[in-house]
Amino acid sequence: MARILLVDDEQAVQKLLSYPLQKEGYEVVRAHDGREALEQDDEGDKVLGLEMGADDYITKPFSIRELRSRIRAAMRRASLAPQPEAVEVIESDALRIDLPRRAVEIRGEEAQLTYLEFELLRTLASTPGRVYTRQALLDKLWGGAAYRDPRTIDVHVRHLREKIEQDPSDPEYIFTVRGVGYRFRDA
Repeated sequence: MARILLVDDEQAVQKLLSYPLQKEGYEVVRAHDGREALEQDDEGDKVLGLEMGADDYITKPFSIRELRSRIRAAMRRASLAPQPEAVEVIESDALRIDLPRRAVEIRGEEAQLTYLEFELLRTLASTPGRVYTRQALLDKLWGGAAYRDPRTIDVHVRHLREKIEQDPSDPEYIFTVRGVGYRFRDA
């Protein structure tokens, strides 16, 4: 049974959301705020959560239907078995991406990437020079983007740049293609 941590400061909203999720077979753990949420998870859950990073969020107002769809999509992503990679390591100057280990080194130091940051980097770096639209990246990373704002990609790119670029405002690896999307530097 999958466990969902539901964080909301309104008890009525927690009750309203918990019932249909429990009915669908999820274990729902409720928390009033972020601090209480951290107290609800054991150490293993905290470590896993920090390493994986959150990959979606939903803002109010939203429908139960949308919430269920997002949860199902997250569960599908979590259950996908890793696909065999033709290339095991991608290297570009001081950047090294070890695909089987899901490890990234930049200038000899390990970069701590979230699940989505790694997938975004892998997608871009696997085809240097290819321009990806925001929509294409949403589709690739989430398997569909019906409920997501394409600008979500901008946030993930910014966080990724902060972790791998020497100067995020003048990137060496991930370039913006104005009005279109992003590309990884040419090989």
